[in-house]
Amino acid sequence: MFEYCVDPPSLEGLVWLSCYLTTGKHMAFYGAFGTVLLLLAITAPTALAFGFGGAMAARARLAPLRWFGKGYIAIVRGVPDIAFFLFFVIALDQGIEYLRHRWKCPEWDEPIRQGSDFLVCQAAKMPLGNSAQWVHEAYGFSLAVLTFAIVFGAFAANVLFGAMQAVPRAQIETAEAYGMSPRQTFWRITVPQMWVYALPGLSNLWMVLIKATPLLFLLGVEDIVYWARDLGSAKTPRFTDYPHGDWRVYYFLVLLIFYLAFTRVSEVVLDRVMARLTLGQATTAGEAQRKGA
Repeated sequence: MFEYCVDPPSLEGLVWLSCYLTTGKHMAFYGAFGTVLLLLAITAPTALAFGFGGAMAARARLAPLRWFGKGYIAIVRGVPDIAFFLFFVIALDQGIEYLRHRWKCPEWDEPIRQGSDFLVCQAAKMPLGNSAQWVHEAYGFSLAVLTFAIVFGAFAANVLFGAMQAVPRAQIETAEAYGMSPRQTFWRITVPQMWVYALPGLSNLWMVLIKATPLLFLLGVEDIVYWARDLGSAKTPRFTDYPHGDWRVYYFLVLLIFYLAFTRVSEVVLDRVMARLTLGQATTAGEAQRKGA
């Protein structure tokens, strides 16, 4: 990046370090922090939408829909996250390619599954082999977001289902006495009041989601864990202009500080949201606020 970085072997001290920390790989490392934040920004509302849909399905009067909602919650919560991540990404990717293969290559007469290989025509590949690098990265990131949303959506569904059940029955009966329909009661009474009961569980789920972002590394996305391991590994003059020993402990220390700082900021924000939601509510926190006032 700097003009004095033309001849790395001749550099020493802070000058060498400034050149080392501004290489192309380090820029990708810094950009990977943005990838993690983008994943959280997209996954959190998507998982919440999955959770809300799952909770509504679990409370549905129609038995098949209710079984689907409760099955979704039970199955996803009962499978270890890492196993589901590794399975679902492969299954989803192959499922998309299989459907595209049937549509684009109907004349194909060879078996798709040949031993341990999954073979489809070139036109069905996702993404295409001649696609730009950003297309491959965007496709992998999209699969990761969907997988995260489905997994954490099941946990959110369980939290929201319990929160809906926690809304005082007297509130529902009052709404019915005023002539509200079940739909009006749900959207005007249950949904606005359930958040105060759901937020503690959703707060914990948000923290778990932050801690789970290193799983991007397992999904093939070049995240901060990938770059920390790659950059921190011992380098020799034969393979790099900036040789060094095993510095992984320093890189992972940076990740430790990043996650601790981010979770601390999240705790402060969530505490303020909780204080806002409990204001005037008939809960322990709301009663404490009333007495304090």
